[in-house]
Order: sequence, then C-alpha cells, then structure tokens
Amino acid sequence: MNSENVIERELHELPFGRLIKSQEIEHESGLKMLRLTIREGRRFTLIDLDESSAKKLSADLSDWVK
Repeated sequence: MNSENVIERELHELPFGRLIKSQEIEHESGLKMLRLTIREGRRFTLIDLDESSAKKLSADLSDWVK
C-alpha cells in the first residue's frame, strides 16, 4: 500500500466563494509535491506540482501581479 506524508500549508479564500488549499506531499518513494486543491462549489480539482512546475507557476503569478 502506498503511503504519503501530508503537511497542511495554507487555505486561500478567493473571489466568488472559491477556495484553494495547499499541502506538501511526500510519497513513500521520497518524491515531494505541492498539492493544490481547488474548490468551486461542490466541485474539487486536485493538482500536484513538482518543484519546477511550482516555480514556473509562482513566476507567472508574480509577473501578473506586477
């Protein structure tokens, strides 16, 4: 059975009642991911990001804010 260590990070309240929860996930193999859970009403979307993908997303968000 696969196991993963989950560390809760942040819960972000977004416009129009949406939420994003972030968690650090470390798989039994040692693989580390950042999991984003997006809630829109009753619908949930889970996105797992590796370090490279998280850096690219972070840069894109930072550029947009500027």
